[in-house]
Amino acid sequence: MDAEARWRILRLHVEDQIPLAAVARESGVPARTLASWLARYRKAGAAGLDVSYRSDIGQRRTSPEPIRLVEGLALSRSRPSIATLHRLVTERAIGHGVPAPSYSTVRRIVGGLDPAMVTLAIDGPTSYRDKHELVLRRRATRPNQVWQADHTMLDIIIGGADGKPDRPWLTVILDDYSRAICGYMVFSGAPSAMNTALALRQAIWLKPDPAWAMCGVPDVLHVDHGSDFISHHLEHATRDLHVRIIHSTVGRPQGRGKVERFFGTINTELLATLPGHLAAGAESVPTLRLPELDQAVRVFIGSYNGRSHREIKTSPHDAWIGDGWLPRLPDSLEALDGLLLTVPTSRVVQRDAVHFLCHTSVR
Repeated sequence: MDAEARWRILRLHVEDQIPLAAVARESGVPARTLASWLARYRKAGAAGLDVSYRSDIGQRRTSPEPIRLVEGLALSRSRPSIATLHRLVTERAIGHGVPAPSYSTVRRIVGGLDPAMVTLAIDGPTSYRDKHELVLRRRATRPNQVWQADHTMLDIIIGGADGKPDRPWLTVILDDYSRAICGYMVFSGAPSAMNTALALRQAIWLKPDPAWAMCGVPDVLHVDHGSDFISHHLEHATRDLHVRIIHSTVGRPQGRGKVERFFGTINTELLATLPGHLAAGAESVPTLRLPELDQAVRVFIGSYNGRSHREIKTSPHDAWIGDGWLPRLPDSLEALDGLLLTVPTSRVVQRDAVHFLCHTSVR
């Protein structure tokens, strides 16, 4: 396998932020091999992926076999001490008639191992994922490069359409770079592909409120493995919009940590102030209806987008606007509806009485 082929595989982790373990499963390349490639890439860039690349340039040469033996033992779960490593490799070198490396050389080889590769080999993939995966720690470099989408059941009881108490859901579309909320939907019942499509429709298209400037088509959409996120409906729509969907590892919100934190913010800052909030030891009386809760969430999102964010030191709105740029938009709202909202009967889903999304004229 040449350097270019290695990079095509490794870039799924480096650029697309797919966990290394997932890349190993899909590509068939062992996770330890991928970790070695990653270590070489971090040290020397793309040149490090070439088979002729040498990591010991400018250093005293050591025969390849003792180096491989040192690295193999140092990456074993029963990792021996440096002194034991030196003794074992010396015995092996003498047996093969090659020069034995010095104690300092063995120590240098062990010290030069990439920490991520050591963690993967000794502590296993779970520890590696927690310590070294890029997805939770890496911020997109520009607006609309990466969006995160997720649902949560809200900690509030409202009056349902049938008059019975109902616990609603919230879908949120968040821009990774700016932390801006680009779209949302409050609804009753379990999450569905259509609810997700409605939230995406609002996130992508121009809003009637000029203060809510976020719009456009993202390059990447981080989602989980919920049935709505893996539906053929959403898959076809995002494919035609040229959006790449990345699914996080099952049971772990990698790539969606920021939207998870927003859910915590809306629960503590908004829902706790509303009647019907589910608080420990308190009786929840369903007072609000879905349209009233939707309006409260909309006002809160406007406030959230406009206030300074602790991590990025500016407001999500200002971070998304930046120095001014043109987002990628569909040709028309009708074209967007045709992709996102068309159901098998070839009809287009219209707005309900909540007026959560509204048809705006094409500018």
